[in-house]
Amino acid sequence: MSPLLSARSFRPIAVFLLLLGCAPFATLAQGTGAQSVDAAWVKAMKANDLEAIMKCYASDAIAWLPDMPAARGEKAIRATYEGLMSANTVKDAVLTDTVYKQNKNMSSAWGQYKLTLQPKAGGNPVVLTGRFSEVAERRGGRWVYVLDHASAEPVPPSPAAPAAAPKKP
Repeated sequence: MSPLLSARSFRPIAVFLLLLGCAPFATLAQGTGAQSVDAAWVKAMKANDLEAIMKCYASDAIAWLPDMPAARGEKAIRATYEGLMSANTVKDAVLTDTVYKQNKNMSSAWGQYKLTLQPKAGGNPVVLTGRFSEVAERRGGRWVYVLDHASAEPVPPSPAAPAAAPKKP
């Protein structure tokens, strides 16, 4: 081995190349795009941290949440979450069957959610389930939701209920 590639001088180069090769996996493990916003949102919800929840949204975002009018912009989204959190303590928030797609500074996701709330007035916990789709955008060096759309899980039809006949044109 030449003096330029002795074992002693080769070690730092090997470590550098190893770290360089692992860099893409470190970024993937931390999540990017909508995946990173989802992780922050779930953490903030479980902590009942309104300020952390709001950091997940762009100031001009739109949130269409179940049984609520459209919340357009930071003020309306804040009011929606304030209403939810003033009446309930979030016990759990889970996103499942999630698919993420990303293209440069835009990212989208869809899947299912389960939110467990404990009413502050007392009573049994309430479990909300449904579907969601979202769009996140990279702004100012961070990812934020620009569109958050969730809908309640539809009630399955009763087995005794007759199927609706198709309408004739």
